[in-house]
Amino acid sequence: MSERQVLRLDVHIELICPWCQIGLRHLQRARAALLAEQPALHIELHWQLHQLLPGLPEQGLPFREFYLERLGSAAAVAARQAQVQAAGHAVGLSYDFERIARMPNTALAHGLLRDAQAQLDATAMEALLERLFTAHFQCGEDLGDAALLLQLAQDFGIRPSASPPRPVAVAVPGVPYFVFNRLYALSGAQSHEHLLALMEQALRPQSALS
Repeated sequence: MSERQVLRLDVHIELICPWCQIGLRHLQRARAALLAEQPALHIELHWQLHQLLPGLPEQGLPFREFYLERLGSAAAVAARQAQVQAAGHAVGLSYDFERIARMPNTALAHGLLRDAQAQLDATAMEALLERLFTAHFQCGEDLGDAALLLQLAQDFGIRPSASPPRPVAVAVPGVPYFVFNRLYALSGAQSHEHLLALMEQALRPQSALS
């Protein structure tokens, strides 16, 4: 009996990046298409967490003021948000940036996800990621709020670790960033067709990257 074929996907993300939520939707569509073609395939997801803004205060910063300072003008902020809204609409996501009060420090949320990766199965882990993205972008909840994260830990049956969360510096060109079988990489919230093409290419026999 032949060994089951496996596709390893390393997905580099940050919870406060809307392109990561959009990229996850594209990835889910690409995965569904690939499994429809190859139902015996096993897709193994490895989530790589990157804190883009480790220098934020623990309590975060006001969301509007943060982006005004970062982008320089209200017009630039509006243009960026319109771009995100259009990309989100294409994958069934709606963004109401007026609901977001704070740009959170995600260190505690990353700690929750680190514990989740050690304790949850792949389906539950992905559901937690979806819940955290939705909390920030669609519900305007504060991902730096310890009470919210404790409630999510309880909802998903996660036992908090005794070790403090450790900020991780970004060591990739940007997020989202996808690596397929350690062979090919793709940066940004690319279309599901593009993701699917690289998934198929990574499954062809060849030598893996060291």
